[in-house]
Amino acid sequence: MRALFGRSDAVFASLLGPTHLVETANPAFLAALCEDRAHVGAPLAALLPEPLGRSFVALLDDVYRTGEPRIDRDVRIVLDSGPRAREAFFDLTCEPRHDTDGGVIGVRVVGIETTQVRHAQHLMAEQRALLEQIARQAPLADVLDGMARCIENLAPQEVLVSVLLADSDGAHLNHGAAPSLPDFYNRAIDGIATGEGIGSCGTAAYRRAPVIVTDIACDPFWDDFRDLAERADLAACWSTPILALDGSLLGTFAMYHRVPRVPQGTDLALARIFAHTAALAIERHHNERARRDAEAEAKAARDELAEAVRSERALRAEAEQRAATAAELAARIRTAAAAQVVLPHPEHCQLGGADGCTEPAELKVADSWGDAAWGCPAHVEEAIVHVRSAFVASEELGGLAAYVNRRPA
Repeated sequence: MRALFGRSDAVFASLLGPTHLVETANPAFLAALCEDRAHVGAPLAALLPEPLGRSFVALLDDVYRTGEPRIDRDVRIVLDSGPRAREAFFDLTCEPRHDTDGGVIGVRVVGIETTQVRHAQHLMAEQRALLEQIARQAPLADVLDGMARCIENLAPQEVLVSVLLADSDGAHLNHGAAPSLPDFYNRAIDGIATGEGIGSCGTAAYRRAPVIVTDIACDPFWDDFRDLAERADLAACWSTPILALDGSLLGTFAMYHRVPRVPQGTDLALARIFAHTAALAIERHHNERARRDAEAEAKAARDELAEAVRSERALRAEAEQRAATAAELAARIRTAAAAQVVLPHPEHCQLGGADGCTEPAELKVADSWGDAAWGCPAHVEEAIVHVRSAFVASEELGGLAAYVNRRPA
């Protein structure tokens, strides 16, 4: 068994008695339980934090009691305790060990840790949900907030996620999502400039490359923000730029930690995956906003053109009406000029149209052809306005002084 499992990634242990003393175990088994405490000769229950190890111990108790082998998948075991505690899952085969008389003397355990597989499946499911949100054109704030919460739930240690969005010229970063960071911290970094040495995010945006700060307390990038980070209880910040397909800056994706921490390969992979997902969401948002802006501009142009057409039609109708009025008034002047052969100065206004006008004929108006008519001040005004080259006749013809000295209506 040692030769078979000694260097394997699979966990193997041979346990003895009802307390499941670790009689033999390979390094993978001891490492999984935490090497600094796990050792041969210790009862298994003492190596697992209570009550978090009871499910595994209960499985072993069942095999020891019944003498029947068990194959269980995705057995949940919480390893270690306190801040180092982590949730792990194993596919386990547990077989009873027998003495020469056939009695059960212990349990042999062989298993494979499936924690990363489960996390990968969860990651794929969460990413698929986010991509569906993006495809449905969900609000960008909702997508980014959901993404941040998803990563915070997936990470094995406590992590606080922040997404900052670049402005149009890439010179500043604005708040996008940070559901677990304090409000005062989010307000303080909203609008932060991009540039070398401006925190993790400002530097990552400027470099267009990830910036890993493992200890904020002693990193020069955080000189201007160290007190702020201390107030927010932040000790490490890994920032990844969010880039469009053409390489332009869309924002930054940051993972904060309460204690100084160096990222593992899985942490960096998680950052890359979700930075890419965030890029899809942000680019989709920008494209949709550009489309809406273009549609709004096109509608405004159509409305402006329609208004211009309406105005042109109104002006044309007004001009046609003025022309008709002018023609009618010119006709009245000609008719009145013919009537003056008989009556040079009529008593009533001659410009009142079909219905006539009973006002006194006070002023004389003439057109450029020499035709003249007598009318009241109102109809004379109308003739002057509408008939081309119409004018008040000279004083000798009777009316200019009266027109100039007329009383207001």
